Amino acid sequence: MRTNARSSEAKIANQLVEKLQAYFVNKLNDVTHTFGTSKKCEAVEWLRDEGRHGGGVRFEARDEAVFNRASINVSQVHYDDDNTKKLSSATAISSIIHPKNPHAPSMHMHFSWTQIRNGKGYWRLMADLNPSLLPDDIAKKIFDTMLKEAAGEEYLEEGLAQGNRYFNIPVLGRTRGISHFYLENFNRGDFERDKLYVEQFAKKVINAYISIINRALNEHKSYGEEEKQKQVDYHTLYLFQVLTLDRGTTSGLLVHTQNDVGIMGSIPSHVNCELLSSWVKKMPKPQNELLLALLAALPNEMPTPVEEDTKKKLANAVRVHYKKYPKALNLQASREIIPPTLANHS
Repeated sequence: MRTNARSSEAKIANQLVEKLQAYFVNKLNDVTHTFGTSKKCEAVEWLRDEGRHGGGVRFEARDEAVFNRASINVSQVHYDDDNTKKLSSATAISSIIHPKNPHAPSMHMHFSWTQIRNGKGYWRLMADLNPSLLPDDIAKKIFDTMLKEAAGEEYLEEGLAQGNRYFNIPVLGRTRGISHFYLENFNRGDFERDKLYVEQFAKKVINAYISIINRALNEHKSYGEEEKQKQVDYHTLYLFQVLTLDRGTTSGLLVHTQNDVGIMGSIPSHVNCELLSSWVKKMPKPQNELLLALLAALPNEMPTPVEEDTKKKLANAVRVHYKKYPKALNLQASREIIPPTLANHS
């Protein structure tokens, strides 16, 4: 990846996320070798302002025997040449894995370092497990146990509470997944110590998830139409949460237009438009208009495919909505500390 960020912390953070990306990609490639056709993840590069302000590389899963959609994104955006920006650099690894087999849960993780122009910085840690079929008690136990070990007693309660709050979907009366962790503004005053904490946390998340997906694919080599439909319905809920509530996704789309496909990498391959339409009446104003705009961007097919062109249309629908209704950002998911992502890029 092309990066010119000056600070030593940003360079170290970039080395870390690239290391974690390679670690995860190798693990996913092992899964495809065992359960699929051994097609490896492929790298796709994107540049911010032709590389002048950074960019990133995402690895996309290509083995459709194993994955519905999966990507592992690493990026570093920086403003070395623009002292008017509050943000110096933002460095992140963000991944969403949607397996093809409905018995194998989806998983999302995000670990990032944000460096402010005044020299201050902080880490963000997120991890959540998202099964299509419930209950999934064994997977939940594995993931919950991992979070307890990875977070440690000092941060576990806060991370779980804020994760459950952030991934709550009020109009549907449920959370997105079954195990959520979110720690914002993490900085104990020792960068190297905190970096090691983040690295160990991320590797534990990856290892636990690989254990979960291997178990699921070993135990459930086949599935029926009913299970597949439940997966499509859950993927519909996933799209709904990401595009109407997720601050990270919205912030990324509003900051720039140069990585829409990458930012929308969390969207599964197919959703249920009829189910999505049934939620319009549940939405508060003006978010009902956002959901209608998203529905208009989706093809009129069942199940509804979400290909690259559709992702771009969905991204634009989100941008148009919040430019028209900027105060509607207050209706998105929140926790006690709301990161000033948009303000940092202005």
